[in-house]
Amino acid sequence: MKLDARRRGLGRLSTAIVAAGLVLILVQPAQAQQSDAPLGSPAATRAIDGLQLPAPGIPFAGKIEPNALQSTPFWQPRIAPPEGAPNVLLILTDDVGFGAPSTFGGVIPTPTLDRVAEMGLRFTNMHSTSLCSPTRAALLTGRNHHSAGFGVIAEQATGYPGYDSVITKDKATIGRILKDNGYNTSWYGKNHNTPGFQISMMGPFDQWPTGMGFDYFYGFMGGDTSQWTPGNLFRNTTQIYPYESETGFNLITAMADEAISYLDQLNTLSPSQPWFVYYAPGGTHAPHHPTKEWVDKITEMHLFDEGWNKLRDQIFANQKKLGVIPADATLTPWPSDLLKDWDKLTADEKKMFIRQANVYAAYLAYTDHEIGRVLDTVEANGDLDNTLIIYISGDNGASAEGTLIGTPNEVASFNGVNVPVEDQLKDFYDIWGTEYTYNHMTVAWSWAFDTPFKWTKQIAGYFGGTKQGMAVAWPGHITDKGGVRTQFAHVIDVLPTILEVAGVQQPAVVDGIPQSPIEGTSFAYAFDVANKDEPSHHRTQYFEMMGEYAIYHEDWMAVTKVQRPSWDTQGATNPDPAGKQTWELYDISKDWTQDRDLAAENPEKLKELQDVFWTEAKKYQVLPLDSSVATRLVEPRPSVTAGRDEFDLTTRMTGISNGVAPSILNASYTYTAEVTVPEGGGDGMLVTQGGRFAGYGFYIDKGKPTFDWNLVGLKQVTWQSPEVLSAGKHEIVFDFKYDGLGIGTLAFNSVEGIGRPGTGTLSVDGKVVATEKMPHTIPLILAWDENMDIGQDTGTPVNDKVYKVPFAFTGTIDSLKLKIDRPVLSDADKAKLEEAMKKASDN
Repeated sequence: MKLDARRRGLGRLSTAIVAAGLVLILVQPAQAQQSDAPLGSPAATRAIDGLQLPAPGIPFAGKIEPNALQSTPFWQPRIAPPEGAPNVLLILTDDVGFGAPSTFGGVIPTPTLDRVAEMGLRFTNMHSTSLCSPTRAALLTGRNHHSAGFGVIAEQATGYPGYDSVITKDKATIGRILKDNGYNTSWYGKNHNTPGFQISMMGPFDQWPTGMGFDYFYGFMGGDTSQWTPGNLFRNTTQIYPYESETGFNLITAMADEAISYLDQLNTLSPSQPWFVYYAPGGTHAPHHPTKEWVDKITEMHLFDEGWNKLRDQIFANQKKLGVIPADATLTPWPSDLLKDWDKLTADEKKMFIRQANVYAAYLAYTDHEIGRVLDTVEANGDLDNTLIIYISGDNGASAEGTLIGTPNEVASFNGVNVPVEDQLKDFYDIWGTEYTYNHMTVAWSWAFDTPFKWTKQIAGYFGGTKQGMAVAWPGHITDKGGVRTQFAHVIDVLPTILEVAGVQQPAVVDGIPQSPIEGTSFAYAFDVANKDEPSHHRTQYFEMMGEYAIYHEDWMAVTKVQRPSWDTQGATNPDPAGKQTWELYDISKDWTQDRDLAAENPEKLKELQDVFWTEAKKYQVLPLDSSVATRLVEPRPSVTAGRDEFDLTTRMTGISNGVAPSILNASYTYTAEVTVPEGGGDGMLVTQGGRFAGYGFYIDKGKPTFDWNLVGLKQVTWQSPEVLSAGKHEIVFDFKYDGLGIGTLAFNSVEGIGRPGTGTLSVDGKVVATEKMPHTIPLILAWDENMDIGQDTGTPVNDKVYKVPFAFTGTIDSLKLKIDRPVLSDADKAKLEEAMKKASDN
């Protein structure tokens, strides 16, 4: 398969123009027509050179006389992609290790990924950034994740160009480029690339999918969501709650239904128009939410009964048999100093951990099955032969965020709370994976699913965090069906590959803004069987994530040794990540799995690569390095509520995201509600934030004023009046006095002062009716896929035993005010923390 030489030449010209910093404002002539319709007729189309987007119109070529009868109309021709441009189906699953799917040696059946690989090619040397938002930003823009503002996930954004979660206007996405070149563009599933502080019904919407070049969006905003009750689900920019009316709703199936319906409509109305579909399901990010049918099917296969050590051996053998790793590759050792061997577990631990793995595997198999339904639709519509299918298995390696023992509630683990195995067995075994859990498996399974590599998601230097299996098919064009490609590639290479195949150039100017150079390198050359052994065109690639970093350069890789295990989000961080580090060195050409550290043997090569890293880091906005993890979640950000401590929340509204809603974590606060209770009593929610897995609710329960804190699904702390409100007007006040230092300590990467105790007092009409001290408060984050709601509750209840959603208030909210008093560090405390940081850095 050979690509048109003209396309390649134009691509090089475009890159050269942008690299030179030239701004071209071009009046583009009409190109060769893409239809038989006369130019100027309603059916006429044209292609463009694509250097300036949107493309200028062509001069009016009709005739205008005083009378319309003597005049000739002229319609601007619709823009169409170059003749023969393929449809593009870009699939990206979530948190999938290299060794999980059957396509790359795993035991979990993924027949759709197998099908794509058998129609085309397996790429065994594709890399991610090791984390969700960063990989997706790189994929969409063709630039490195720091270049695109996503050095970390959106929820950890800080005020530096490489970390602010803003994709700047000089980096048009693949959606925008293809749309302006005549493609229909749509996006389904996860969007983790809108700044959290802009997820609001008030906008702005330019960083939402529809503002980034996608004609249609159906999916969820943020890192993950319940697949049963997705509280942050949107159609375009409108929040929707389909699970409230659909029995058995699951988002994995619903988004496939949505994509299928959209493709069918497009095939009916505009069958000749090429389309670009970005399909990004929540599977297999926690919570692992497959249907019972899939859990039963996987459980009956007994895939995990012999444990993770033997599973690694089995996957490794499968990988060699498939040829997806070299014959001389070695299996990295099991980290017995960090993770238990299977034969050292108790019977209860084995039982619970097998359950965790079965539900995870069911989730991956289920997700792959639903992707297969979309692919079936492409085939049924007659589009398969000219559809470029890129199926990337995971946006990073398998996740270790479930802790060493797994968790029924990921929100709990992110707040530093673990649920013992015996409690998991007793309270959660039968409901694991249902809407009543926000579940994640133990790290040990994640490590096994990253076979043959070491480490996991979040770890930037090791392939367990960054190596992703990828299958690429273009049935009418790629002839080496079932072939394997080993060239080094990175997610930034996907955009230039799509542009090359489509014959579309990188624009020099978009909306009048000069575009930065694409930083990826097309891997389309590898589609040709004649080039199967050609050296990679991508020769240098840096990696960095939360203060750990690495550099790949011409088949060598230098890596900073892991300072913080990926499951320890609460632990101490490196105070000087740019300073003293232990480095390792690997010759990837001879050591596919990073098993043999050559740093001591080859210090000159190590120094060479270290210098390359710092050059790349300065070039791509990687600095300043920051090793903090969980504490970054509560850093102040520039939302519409930033800097305020008093709020009038009287208007009933729903769907206020956590990134925009006022946060009462690590602070004193007072809610004051003035309500009118109807005859017969009042009932319902006044204000809530969060839900079943963490959050609070201020409501009236059968006439009794109540304030309820759900502490990560494990404990309820409730203040309630013993007396029922009479009909008429009342003032209800909940006042909370916090005992901690507050988030001021975060500037010093310290968790001291957060999640501390506090005392709450509930008053009705000036009389104290309930007082209780909370020994601990939630330190870092509420349920991220839930919202703040006023006057009712969307998503899940804060207290399942008391009410069901929507729990709309039956009376009138005359006034609802919130005042927050955030503690401020004294100068003496600041001096102490600065001194502690200096000592840590010196050591």
